[in-house]
Amino acid sequence: MGMWVSLDALWEISAEKRIFGAVLLFSWTVYLWETFLAQRQLILLFGGIPYLWRLSGRFCGYAGFGPEYEITQSLVFLLLATLFSALTGLPWSLYNTFVIEEKHGFNQQTLGFFMKDAIKKFVVTQCILLPVSSLLLYIIKIGGDYFFIYAWLFTLVVSLVLVTIYADYIAPLFDKFTPLPEGKLKEEIEVMAKSIDFPLTKVYVVEGSKRSSHSNAYFYGFFKNKRIVLFDTLLEEYSVLNKDIQEDSGMEPRNEEEGNSEEIKAKVKNKKQGCKNEEVLAVLGHELGHWKLGHTVKNIIISQMNSFLCFFLFAVLIGRKELFAAFGFYDSQPTLIGLLIIFQFIFSPYNEVLSFCLTVLSRRFEFQADAFAKKLGKAKDLYSALIKLNKDNLGFPVSDWLFSMWHYSHPPLLERLQALKSMKQH
Repeated sequence: MGMWVSLDALWEISAEKRIFGAVLLFSWTVYLWETFLAQRQLILLFGGIPYLWRLSGRFCGYAGFGPEYEITQSLVFLLLATLFSALTGLPWSLYNTFVIEEKHGFNQQTLGFFMKDAIKKFVVTQCILLPVSSLLLYIIKIGGDYFFIYAWLFTLVVSLVLVTIYADYIAPLFDKFTPLPEGKLKEEIEVMAKSIDFPLTKVYVVEGSKRSSHSNAYFYGFFKNKRIVLFDTLLEEYSVLNKDIQEDSGMEPRNEEEGNSEEIKAKVKNKKQGCKNEEVLAVLGHELGHWKLGHTVKNIIISQMNSFLCFFLFAVLIGRKELFAAFGFYDSQPTLIGLLIIFQFIFSPYNEVLSFCLTVLSRRFEFQADAFAKKLGKAKDLYSALIKLNKDNLGFPVSDWLFSMWHYSHPPLLERLQALKSMKQH
């Protein structure tokens, strides 16, 4: 009887509150379910880590490598673990790309392109991961009491090298980069870069439209060798997707009102993907603000301070046999397993707190970069660009403040627009 009374009381609540409560309950149910099903939770529950380690040891034994070849066994373990991760993640990635992204008009890939891309990513990852891991393990083995200093310096060098070579040698393996054609946009980018002493050397357009209709822009490079990269989907004039729509509709550019087909009208309605030149400059003004205000350097410093702290704590904890025993390693304490246990699991609470702090800092940096673009006289164009990018990426403009504060590295759209609106140029 009491249950029915409770149900009657529930239905007396306003529809708005019932909808809100149902959405909240569903969201938390999904979150808890996904947390329970997370791969690393299942791996822990069923002893997957020690099993993979023993399996890698058997493979090494078949090849004539005994237990004394710990680094070799560690590399086999890494190969098996990343292969397992890639295979178990493949169905979700396929669903995300060919169901969710396809449903909302973002996906531009064929299944063949997707699989070829996935294989290429796996191979490139192994070509970097395995040599770097073997050298790191070797340094830890021979480094003595102060190995954590040498390990940190090694990872610092590796990260700087990867940042330096990524856009020139790694990214082109997956996407086509071409110089931005001579014209008004390139001239204005160079003028803006010169006005703030940004040492620009090249401007590229990356063919992101073959993969997705999401848009982006970034810069890279150290010292006096900076390059800017624009996604073709960001540029209204260069977007392949816009050209495809014009070709499919049989229409000339700027004759958007011709034709009677409903399909053509639908395509024309969504034609203007990307931003005008003035808006692209405003977006770049924001990105260059990150450089001018030292955000990139600050992030590197924070990252390396955290890396040093983690290696120091690793050095303190690596000798604790009970940590290995807790994860199923009773007779051996492999260095790689120690890295995995301590960095991924023992540091989990610390990593969550650090992630939140970095999210708060990132949001602060985003507001500062917007303000920098505003000082360049780009507030009005940045305002309209943010709206267009949010629309192109189907971003939802309203978000719960508590959820966004924890999860969103960028402030919600309405908050950014409000900050720009107060001093927007007309």
